Amino acid sequence: MNVDVVTEIVIDRPIATVVGYSADPTNAPEWYAKISSVEWQTTPPVAVGSRMAFVAQFLGKRLAYTYEVAELTGERLVMGTTQGPFPMETTYTWAPGGADRTRMTLRNRGVPTGFSKLTAPLIVTAIRRANRKDLRNLKAIIEARP
Repeated sequence: MNVDVVTEIVIDRPIATVVGYSADPTNAPEWYAKISSVEWQTTPPVAVGSRMAFVAQFLGKRLAYTYEVAELTGERLVMGTTQGPFPMETTYTWAPGGADRTRMTLRNRGVPTGFSKLTAPLIVTAIRRANRKDLRNLKAIIEARP
């Protein structure tokens, strides 16, 4: 079973504000509940080819993985990892959602291997739940900023 989870939220801030904050991996531990740290392996700021080492907790396990940015435009960020039992691609897209509003979409997709392949349905449910929570957290953080 392939994993493909898409989650959206509308944030009451202009697109440049939302992109500026959410596309900066340094901010990830602040709005992603499961990410405990991010360490740059290349020189910031984020650009195509940037690599960042993430440490997270997911389904009770510590995960360490490195994302590499494959695409970055004003409307889209794509980064992926090929490490571990569950290679993942994460895509952020941003679109106008009205006057000074931004529709942000978070997509996680990948093909689990090994034991993760057997637990794919559980993984999908957990990713969807975590993404909803993380996007609500992101919205609260960005909307609270002046």
